[in-house]
Amino acid sequence: MMVLAQSKPNNNPPQQIKQFWFVLLKAGKNRNQDSLTAQKIQAGHMANIRKLYEEGKLKVAGPFGDESLAQGLFIFDCPNEAEVTTLLETDPAIKAGRFIFEIHPWYTAAIGSFASGKPIKN
Repeated sequence: MMVLAQSKPNNNPPQQIKQFWFVLLKAGKNRNQDSLTAQKIQAGHMANIRKLYEEGKLKVAGPFGDESLAQGLFIFDCPNEAEVTTLLETDPAIKAGRFIFEIHPWYTAAIGSFASGKPIKN
């Protein structure tokens, strides 16, 4: 049996695919800080995430539920890998050696959370 359906005309413009930067945060070699120092580094790490998000550079950040692949991830909206590296080097957890990073080009439609620019504040 063949089913035919009339399709509606597509009045929406096609979504443009854009390159972003997918960063895996992996455990670094220097993770033996005392708990107070580790807590201070983590607070700086979170403040840096907020700053980069508010600047519109960081679109997604978060830890993995398991650490089999990595500790966490970032997705950056930057024109090139060099800028991503420069921004990553502002992270206190990377500076302290708690994290190392691996950068990969990644593509998706630049809509929703991935729309260009700074986030809209409610």
